[in-house]
Amino acid sequence: MKIREVQHPARVVPLAFLITILIGTALLMLPIARADAVATPWLTALFTSVSAVCVTGLVTVDTGTYWSSFGQWVIMALFQVGGFGMMTVATLLGLMVNRSLRLRTRLTAQAETHAVGIGDVTSVAKLVLVVTLIVELIVALALLLRLRIGYELDWADAAWSGLFHAVSAFNNAGFSIHADGLMRYASDGATLAPIMFAIVVGGLGFPVLNDLRRKFTTPHHWSVHTKLTLVGTAVLLVGGTILLLGFEWSNPRTLGPMAAGDKLLSAIFASVSARTAGFNSIDIGGLTHESLGVHYFLMFIGGGSAGTAGGVKVGTAMILVMLVIAEIRGRMDTEAFGRRISHSAQRQAITVLVLSSAVIVLGTVFILHTTDIATDKVIFEVISAFATVGLSTGITAELPESAQLMLVLLMYVGRVGTITLAASLALGEHRMPFRYPEEHPVVG
Repeated sequence: MKIREVQHPARVVPLAFLITILIGTALLMLPIARADAVATPWLTALFTSVSAVCVTGLVTVDTGTYWSSFGQWVIMALFQVGGFGMMTVATLLGLMVNRSLRLRTRLTAQAETHAVGIGDVTSVAKLVLVVTLIVELIVALALLLRLRIGYELDWADAAWSGLFHAVSAFNNAGFSIHADGLMRYASDGATLAPIMFAIVVGGLGFPVLNDLRRKFTTPHHWSVHTKLTLVGTAVLLVGGTILLLGFEWSNPRTLGPMAAGDKLLSAIFASVSARTAGFNSIDIGGLTHESLGVHYFLMFIGGGSAGTAGGVKVGTAMILVMLVIAEIRGRMDTEAFGRRISHSAQRQAITVLVLSSAVIVLGTVFILHTTDIATDKVIFEVISAFATVGLSTGITAELPESAQLMLVLLMYVGRVGTITLAASLALGEHRMPFRYPEEHPVVG
């Protein structure tokens, strides 16, 4: 393979994630990374590194007790870099060294950050840095004060817990240093609210945040992408909350024993977290079958494009909804907010949906073939891994090595993106010098 092909933007992003994963694996295998000062098995280190870099949150061991302070710092650094974006990091470093970027660097960063134009890469990269640090600092301080005052933790423990969960929340990583996740805070809105804020902001995507920064007071000037993302996010959050409340209201294993206010809080948090954050304030293994189905849907869609969230993305889902509406109404064009959606965007949305569905089906079939675990739990785990959510019904550690390696692959593909990975494997755009005659195959 030629060096120029390796340096192509479509291949740099997957390679950057892969290299970071390998570095993280090597660090986590060191005895100093483990609480009992023993070398970590390679699969445990690899799984944790992939889960952190891909901001998933699935684990095979308890983060708070298995890993030492060094190991936990490594994990936090990995999901910070993974959520922040490899190319965003490279862009900022390039700016710090040279104050200017080569064209190839700009193209690569543009591919990952979804900047509108090459000239917009620098401003987007700086925005990513500023928003990341500000939100994480605010949430960390809020959690620090709450844990210190409300739970009487000492300053050091409160500060570490606040920082770890703030960074994890903003990056939609879902890692927690508590064995029960956030279940101990299920009735504590003062703790869950800052975490939800960080999850939503990080999950909107930096193109949306950049648009809001520039045109916050003039909503009619927002891009169609921003409008689709915000509307889709609101619908999913409200709809998810209502459905989970209805299905879990009397469930003795989840919301049943709670007061009405706590039920609402837990349902809201579950709806927010299901869209790729991966935190849990209720027992996921105790959910009803209906609620598991709701989670399938929320996890699969995920958050906004070019952010810390995973899934097929809200924008993709909204484009498909607009396409279906246009087809049902017999419209030639797919429209949204007074604008036509380009045919290329529609094709890309369909491609993402098809490829993602195919990957999930293949992953599910493979794990079902290697285990005797119930189908609904396997599907949940596969979607959670692919959509980089990190929620689990508790079966991750029970899976055989082959199934865990499949989850590793799913997390990597889900974070890098199906189209990006496909483009990296089949490099280049081939324009045909001719077009075939058009036909209309029967559909439906």
